[in-house]
Amino acid sequence: MEQLALEFPKPPTISKPLTPKGYKGLAGFHKYWGKKPIEAWSFLIENLTNEGEKILDPFLGSGLIAKECVDCNRRFIGFDINPFSIELTKLYLDLPAFADLKKVIKTIKTSVKPKIDSLYKISTGEVVTHFLWEKSEISGVWKKEGGKLTEINLTNKEKCKLADYANKYSKFHVELNLFNNSRINAKADITVSDLFSARALSSIGYLMDSFQHYPHNIRRALCLILTASLGQMSNMVFALTRRGKTKQKEKEKISVGSWVIGYWRPEQHFEVNAWNCFENKANKLLNAIKHTNGTKVENIANSFEEFKESPHFPYLKIGDSEKLLGDIPNNSIKLILTDPPHGDRIPYLELSEMWNAFLGFKADFSSELVVSNAKGRDKGIDQYNKKLSSIFSECARVLERNGLLAVIFNARSSDHWDSLYALEESAGLEYIGCYPMAYSAGSVVQDNRKGSLKSDYVLLYGKCITSLFRMKLSNLFSVVDGWNIDYPKNGSKK
Repeated sequence: MEQLALEFPKPPTISKPLTPKGYKGLAGFHKYWGKKPIEAWSFLIENLTNEGEKILDPFLGSGLIAKECVDCNRRFIGFDINPFSIELTKLYLDLPAFADLKKVIKTIKTSVKPKIDSLYKISTGEVVTHFLWEKSEISGVWKKEGGKLTEINLTNKEKCKLADYANKYSKFHVELNLFNNSRINAKADITVSDLFSARALSSIGYLMDSFQHYPHNIRRALCLILTASLGQMSNMVFALTRRGKTKQKEKEKISVGSWVIGYWRPEQHFEVNAWNCFENKANKLLNAIKHTNGTKVENIANSFEEFKESPHFPYLKIGDSEKLLGDIPNNSIKLILTDPPHGDRIPYLELSEMWNAFLGFKADFSSELVVSNAKGRDKGIDQYNKKLSSIFSECARVLERNGLLAVIFNARSSDHWDSLYALEESAGLEYIGCYPMAYSAGSVVQDNRKGSLKSDYVLLYGKCITSLFRMKLSNLFSVVDGWNIDYPKNGSKK
């Protein structure tokens, strides 16, 4: 049989899944909560599938896996309940040409930058790049030139005038759909005017108006450059205060921080020139495109039938994977790679709401798989385990014989592991083993949260595994550092 003839040689770069290189190029362009290193996926794609075979991810997330599969000439299906996830994935699969996007950015700079500059101009005619806020007052003003911040001395009267303008009404407005969730400093009544100054909102309006007449893939790139910039344009950029010694005297030095997580608006924060934020991210995407090789898809299928009939189209869909998996036939997928929400670790839709709102997307919060701290959402551990078990049962159904399911997972509580144990109770699906997976970059939140997890595990399950195929899997994974046929210690069965 063809399945039994499939060879799995020991890969020469066996450290690949364990030593991620970091978020560079496209992987570093846009923040996405819980983004995992692509090395974990590429290792499995290259070693567990052949060209033309079908790979599925029911929790698409940042979308990097879709490009990896397409570049490796695998057929890909991806679902996510987060509209932003699908939009970001479409960008990766249909990148605009470097020259075309560069020309458009240059045109926007000529037409829009002067309007934005007028909002940050002071009495001397200089264009300010940074305001330092202390509660409701501007305490410092800086101009960045040549990578160096130079403080500008202004009168209190002019500082007050600049502060007053920031609190004026802006014509540009979007509606946020947030919940009361103290863990991410969110409240149901937060508005965009709470998160952004009038200067920033007016600048965003100018930018978005300028995007409208460009071709669709250019417009998508521009919109995602903007969403990548929003955090740094907001009132959520904290100020870093350090103590240093200069001539044996302690001197306080303040530097610009970043938007870290959630909707925390520190009393001491920076307001950063919106054009600078946009241009920085535009240059980051341009540089990534310039150094990116890979397949550009002709089109994206909107249904499994279209996917089946169009061998060069990947299939992407916004929605609840519990329902969408029902459209996929039995025994039709070779490999499922997925990084599901890990219990209560990350409230994806709540954190993505700012991006979705500015893009005009409405998220289906009611169907999200998550354990949420938000009041009124009714997203507890029992609902989470029931839904994830149902999704994994569907995954087992659609896998081929000798098909594999690789799950990136970790959780602090053993209760969060219950749905994974249920996989072994699904017909023909059994636990094969796991190995640890390091992150590509550190996380301020993970590093400072009490009891937080610093790494994940890749857990492997198989369907109707033959003895010969099991030997080949053993040969592949036995040389991976940390490979273990038992569950991780914090996920061991009770």
